[in-house]
Amino acid sequence: HELAGCACNINSPRQLADVLFHKLGLQPSRRTRVTKGFSTSIDILEDLAEVHPLARRVLDYRQMSKLKSTYADALPALINPETGRIHTSYNQTVASTGRLSSSEPNLQNIPARGPWGARFRRAFVPDEGHVLLAADYSQIELRVLAHLSRDRALLETFRADRDVHEETARL
Repeated sequence: HELAGCACNINSPRQLADVLFHKLGLQPSRRTRVTKGFSTSIDILEDLAEVHPLARRVLDYRQMSKLKSTYADALPALINPETGRIHTSYNQTVASTGRLSSSEPNLQNIPARGPWGARFRRAFVPDEGHVLLAADYSQIELRVLAHLSRDRALLETFRADRDVHEETARL
C-alpha cells in the first residue's frame, strides 16, 4: 500500500490496474480480451518491475500466495491419518505422452527451483531405511531405442553422456 500510495486489493486485477496505470501513471502495454481493461498479467508485471517496485512486489506476492494455497494449505490436509504420510497415486494411462503422472497430490508439481522450492521439498522425508527417488526421463524414447536396436552409435553416445542430438548432427 505504501508503494501504491493508497490502500487497494492487489488480488483485484481491476484495482491493481487502476493503481498502476492511472494513479502511478505507468504505461500499459495491452488490454485484456474480455473486459478490455488494462492487463496485469505476469509478463506485463515483469516489464513494469523494471520501472516501479510495486510490480515486483505484486509478482512476489502472487508467487507466495500460489505456494501457500497450493502446497502449504493443501498438503497437510492430504496426510493419511494412519501412516502420518502423504501418499500419491501414479497413473500409467492418463497422460497423452505415455509418461507417468501423479495425482492426489501431484508430487511432480512440487516446486524444485529457488529457495521456496527447496523448502517445500524438505518437507518430504522417506521412512527409515527408504529413499526418495527423482528420475528425469531425458530422451527416454531414444534411450529405449538404443537399447532395443543395440545401435552402436546411439549406445556409445549415451554411455559417453554426450548430447544425442548434437552427435546425430555431427555424424
